[in-house]
Amino acid sequence: MREIEIQAETQIQSRMSQVQEVEAFDPLEFDRYTRFQELTRSLAEGVNDVATVQQALLKNLDDADAALMAQARLSRDVQQQLLAVRTVPFASLTERLYRVLRQTAKELNKKANLEIRGGQTELDRGVLEKLVAALEHLLRNAMDHGIEDRETRLAAGKPEIGEVAITVRQEGNEIALTLADDGRGLPLEEIKSRAVTTGLFAAGTEPSEAQLIEAIFAPGFTTAQSITQISGRGIGMDVVKNGITGLGGRVEVATTPGKGTVFTLYLPLTLAVTQAVLVRAGGRIHALPAALVEQVQQVKPESLVSLYAAREVRWQTRLYPFYYLPRLLGDTHHAPEPQRYNPVLFLKSANQFVAIHVDEMLGNQEIVIKNIGAQLARLPGLAGATVLGTGEIVLILNPVQLVARQLRVSQRAAGVVAAGAPGTAAGLEATLPQPVLSPRAPFVLVVDDSLTVRKITSRLLSREGFEVGTARDGVDALQILADQTPDVILLDIEMPRMDGFEFAKTVRSDPRLRAVPIIMITSRTAEKHRARATELGVEVYMGKPFQEEELLRNIRQIVAARAAAVPAA
Repeated sequence: MREIEIQAETQIQSRMSQVQEVEAFDPLEFDRYTRFQELTRSLAEGVNDVATVQQALLKNLDDADAALMAQARLSRDVQQQLLAVRTVPFASLTERLYRVLRQTAKELNKKANLEIRGGQTELDRGVLEKLVAALEHLLRNAMDHGIEDRETRLAAGKPEIGEVAITVRQEGNEIALTLADDGRGLPLEEIKSRAVTTGLFAAGTEPSEAQLIEAIFAPGFTTAQSITQISGRGIGMDVVKNGITGLGGRVEVATTPGKGTVFTLYLPLTLAVTQAVLVRAGGRIHALPAALVEQVQQVKPESLVSLYAAREVRWQTRLYPFYYLPRLLGDTHHAPEPQRYNPVLFLKSANQFVAIHVDEMLGNQEIVIKNIGAQLARLPGLAGATVLGTGEIVLILNPVQLVARQLRVSQRAAGVVAAGAPGTAAGLEATLPQPVLSPRAPFVLVVDDSLTVRKITSRLLSREGFEVGTARDGVDALQILADQTPDVILLDIEMPRMDGFEFAKTVRSDPRLRAVPIIMITSRTAEKHRARATELGVEVYMGKPFQEEELLRNIRQIVAARAAAVPAA
């Protein structure tokens, strides 16, 4: 606007000099200010008015930001106060746990000390109430299966009195509860023999230590030789795991023969609020507990095809079975559309691992967990539900449990014996139908300095199913081409910074972009311009205004020719 005003003033000065040269006429008889000058001053006043309105809007925006920040602080304070009402210290269970250990030790004629660390750590009241039964069972197991009798401990050079330690600590949005003993550790050979007998493993297989540890959580599994009130009934560890996973937590086990066993329970800090990762897959939004997500990677389409072919991905020396999230939910129709970058999430729950592909990452968000009712509570892999700010109901999923469930269903349907435990690379073979990647929509880059042309062309092509990118001149277009190769380029000639001819010459000199077809659309229809475009390798030369049918026909012909020349992988 300022430049226009300067040019107008320059014309005024030029006009005045002309008037002074003609002495026969009075300067008042000549128009000093033409309609052009009137318009420039009117525009200048309009710009000043817009600036005034802008300042008022910015002030209102600052006030709104301050009000939102104050509201956020108030909401956070209220939330923390509500959580404080819901939470109780873990130490409220200490007397009960001491009594369980004393009674069990007396029945088994063993001696052990129980040490509780971090008793002042606070947990959600609901979590603590549902955790009691699991802790009592783990304590009884530690005394019955872990801590040896007096003679065995003395022969092994251990103290006569066994040691059992419970450590409670907060890790981010989770509570990590560790129960460790200094007993004999898990009897892996006995577990293997019992697992083969019960059909968990096929005879002659050599399961890994992780698979053997996972077997102790199988329903009906026990290594006890006789049934007592303490153990041998075939129920317990599966109930413990189901109870912990029902709370949105997970169980990890580590054992050292002759040294002891460590059970680590990861539980949500509260059952009311948690951190979740929102994703979009199969046309719906889903929430995944943030504690499960180890890593998120953005994968290019070529690499994504390789992952679907291999059905597994290696990350940090570990193999992750690879799935498309809607397939785990029973959706066999929706196919993922390859994008420029495709999000893949690496998940871990206890000793189980899986990598899932989703259509879009929506980010991390603190959500309020809602009760899903008795109808859905028994479904594995469903941790709850929440309501977003938009009013949309979103399910909270555990994809690791979904994979284990699908594996068990497939094994039962086929009547085969699993060779590995769910969640391991050996056991999680591809039993789900993997989606066939739908073909990517052709990408058309529109390069034109006219905003109107860019908008009209973009809407036309998007309506016809094309993916569209826009650039206002050659320099902007080159920045886009650095990251993405289009199927067709629609190009104007007259543009600032870099015109169409210079841009076409640059594209044709790049080996990666040399084969990209160019359709030049311009109002310059002279033969000289056409010849220059042909010399640069432009496939189609069209004049403005263009016919929509002709443009679409040319684009479809070019895309079809490229598809026939370069078959899809």
